[in-house]
Amino acid sequence: MSISSPAVRQESGGFSAFDYGLYSITVLAWGCSWIAMKGQVETVSPEVSVFWRFVLAAMVMMIWARLRGYNLAFPLKDHVRFAGLGALMFSTNFTLFYYGSSYLPSGLLAVVFSTASIFNLFLGLILFGQRPHKIALTAGVLGFAGVGLMFLPQVTGAEFNHDALVGLAMCVGGTLSFCLGNMLSADTQKKGIAVTPATAWGMVYGTAFLGIFCLARGRSFEVEWSATYLFSLTYLAIVSSVIAFASYLTLLGRIGSARAGYATVLFPVIALSLSTIFEGYHWTPYAAAGLVFVLCGNALMLRAR
Repeated sequence: MSISSPAVRQESGGFSAFDYGLYSITVLAWGCSWIAMKGQVETVSPEVSVFWRFVLAAMVMMIWARLRGYNLAFPLKDHVRFAGLGALMFSTNFTLFYYGSSYLPSGLLAVVFSTASIFNLFLGLILFGQRPHKIALTAGVLGFAGVGLMFLPQVTGAEFNHDALVGLAMCVGGTLSFCLGNMLSADTQKKGIAVTPATAWGMVYGTAFLGIFCLARGRSFEVEWSATYLFSLTYLAIVSSVIAFASYLTLLGRIGSARAGYATVLFPVIALSLSTIFEGYHWTPYAAAGLVFVLCGNALMLRAR
């Protein structure tokens, strides 16, 4: 793949079979992560679980980069970029969301994170002068409204006291951190740095930041040695981190942040579908209407240029 291919793909607006594959992998991997995360938050501090998740993910990503023959030696200015990726995408956003989840219902977390598709549009305008296409903006609003409808009972049932507002602010901050990481990754790819080594180094720096944060909080690094915890940790590290982030960031460079960001709207649909099978979730008329909104928004977003 040539370095210029992402720009050509974004201008032409075309989706290849490879793009659809990356899109599907991202949505499925992140959609299944909600169930896996339930096995992570009961007995171990959230930041400690995230730390070990990225210890494992960084190791796998570094080994993969070596096996693929990538040169992992970079000048200092590139390491500054990698440290930024680590701070924005692989530590801060996760930590803020994990803390926010202790104040807010999971449905509201999904609604907040679905705003990433809209954040990406406006950050692209502010940072790179990319004017948002009307179709993409409409699709983003449709998707956000759809996720809101799917989780309407949880959202309307949430009590917005001081703690809830603090949690909401944390989740909005986590989403903004993720989206700023999107912008940095897209710009890094434009500089000719491949996704795999950049992601590997980003995970290394993210792990270091998480380790420092755990030490500052006085956390123990002990984990729960149960099958449930270890399986969920492995899934989140390998599938939701290594495979999903590699797919998502590659997709971001190929089709742009606006369309790639719509994956954050679709994966709550997968999460609810799994909840229907394993947890007895019952679809309400509002949830069904929300699903239609999300799917219509997705169809529009894939057509946007």
